[in-house]
Amino acid sequence: MATYYYLIHIQYLGYRYHGWLKQPGLKTIEFMIEKTTGFVLGHTDFKILGASRTDARVSAHHSAFELFVNDPLNINQLLLDFNQNLPNDIKVIKIQAVDKQFNILQAPRIKEYIYLFAFGEKSHPFSAPLICSFRDDLDIDLMKQGAALFEGPHNFINYCTKPKKGTTFERDILVSKIEKNTMFTASFFPAETYAFHLHSRGFLRYQVRLIMGQLLSLGRGEIGLADIQASLKGDDHQPLRHIAPSSGLVLNKIEFD
Repeated sequence: MATYYYLIHIQYLGYRYHGWLKQPGLKTIEFMIEKTTGFVLGHTDFKILGASRTDARVSAHHSAFELFVNDPLNINQLLLDFNQNLPNDIKVIKIQAVDKQFNILQAPRIKEYIYLFAFGEKSHPFSAPLICSFRDDLDIDLMKQGAALFEGPHNFINYCTKPKKGTTFERDILVSKIEKNTMFTASFFPAETYAFHLHSRGFLRYQVRLIMGQLLSLGRGEIGLADIQASLKGDDHQPLRHIAPSSGLVLNKIEFD
């Protein structure tokens, strides 16, 4: 059993990865981190556990994983070794020693996601890893009204794909809003980009992208505000089919207890 525990904070661009979780024959974030950890430590007698399982092409401005080892590590040297050997699209930003009582799956207090998007004219291809571009003429003011409807406690049974038995669908959304994007900029980004902010203690599988899909349907005039309100009552049990593309989604921040 491991006797030393380290919380390792990371950033990554997910565009060329098949999500966090290790899968046979696929390049994933967990696979790359495990491979690099084994090289840095010089052995495979360790275990890692991620704080959040992001989907394929989803990026993280701030995520984390816990490293379990049998011998103490030099934190400063470990950070240098990780960043020397990880690919350029994965970066370790901080390492903390934690104790046995720390549980990375139970500790996160708030997870903050943002969905970056633009609409109208097709965007420069270089922006594709971070900005999802829609050719439609979206009603952004109506989408802002729709985003506000998701705040507070609701039943999100319709906003989950293939839930496991015993899944709790009642979730409390702390922040749900659309603003102009001022967080990430680049010379090749469209002149106007937007960020959909969604904060909660936890999310269901594909929940954020399904909510964004509803907002896109709203912005296109395919549904109305009343349809969103009805979908949050949890009494029709019909999973939504419109899921927004993954490449605009960013896990922006995880706050730990």
